[in-house]
Amino acid sequence: MISINTVFSLLAGAIVANAACSATISSLSDVAAAVKCTSITLNGFTVPAGEGLTLSLASGTTVTMAGDILFGNKSWAGPLFTVSGTSVTFNGNGHKFDGGGPFYWDGQGLNGGTTKPDPMMKIKMSGTFENVHVVNSPARVFSVGNDDPLTLTGLVIDNSQGDAPNSMSKGLAAGHNTDGFDVSASDVTISNNQVHNQDDCLAINKGSNIVFTGNSCTGGHGISIGSISSGVTVSGVVVSGNTITNNDQAFRIKTDATSTGSTVTNVTYSGNTATGLRQFGVLIDQSYPSTLGTPGTGVVISDINFVAPVSTLTVNSGADQVAVNCGKGSCTGTWNWSNLKVSGGTSGPITNADVTGFTQ
Repeated sequence: MISINTVFSLLAGAIVANAACSATISSLSDVAAAVKCTSITLNGFTVPAGEGLTLSLASGTTVTMAGDILFGNKSWAGPLFTVSGTSVTFNGNGHKFDGGGPFYWDGQGLNGGTTKPDPMMKIKMSGTFENVHVVNSPARVFSVGNDDPLTLTGLVIDNSQGDAPNSMSKGLAAGHNTDGFDVSASDVTISNNQVHNQDDCLAINKGSNIVFTGNSCTGGHGISIGSISSGVTVSGVVVSGNTITNNDQAFRIKTDATSTGSTVTNVTYSGNTATGLRQFGVLIDQSYPSTLGTPGTGVVISDINFVAPVSTLTVNSGADQVAVNCGKGSCTGTWNWSNLKVSGGTSGPITNADVTGFTQ
């Protein structure tokens, strides 16, 4: 007779053996069996229109791409791709996810027109997500919502085709709301990536211990915190060594004018370079969705500093070098901006904030 303990041992061994297996995904029908293994090869294929590729992975899984993933075109909410799991290594090997953006792009983004899969790529894993190319996202690209430490590195986001108008966009850039990274998470490092898009390169909505370093941002709205809604915290953000080219601004913190009970604190910028800034060098504005309108006072902003090495920004003619629009009493402490240098453009307003070390 086999004892109960022996049965449990055999079952445990079978589970471990299964988790250690290798699998290949070449279509959606392969996913359910493959995610039981911890070594997965993701071959190239086309995901049928109106469906997403969802990988709910076992802890410690390694996924290696061996081909490009394309998605059939259909107006639906998405997302197109979701990955979750703890201590995952996802290596794209330079292969791409193609979102079929031109089918959706109408110059309106998420503000109307066709329904667009949003986000395109939903990242709920911890570990490392690397060496992936994403092209032509319908709207926002990466939504980051991990529960444990995550590094995103060596990624390319290429929505450059959306810069041009198309037959649906009425003379506007066809791509819109194509944020590179939307972060609502903590313990995130985003490093050495390339982003060409038509909206924020980075948008932090909430979270702590977020590092954005060594990235290039082209064509969009710069590196942003917000917009900040009610009841959220952003803290411990480091923005360093990034190159920002032809964006609306380099750095922006925007809070909803009606928000309450939120904080943005301990944000440092260092060693960044920006050129061709169309509207602002730095914009801190508590009147969103207005720009430099009547500011709210329900979000407390503190400890916003530029530290060595110097961040150097060049703004276009007619742009503001720096604009700070705080509600009375809601931007607290003294902010040291002695390591910020801005050239070109004109000086902008600094209202209800104690900014030192910077001369416009």
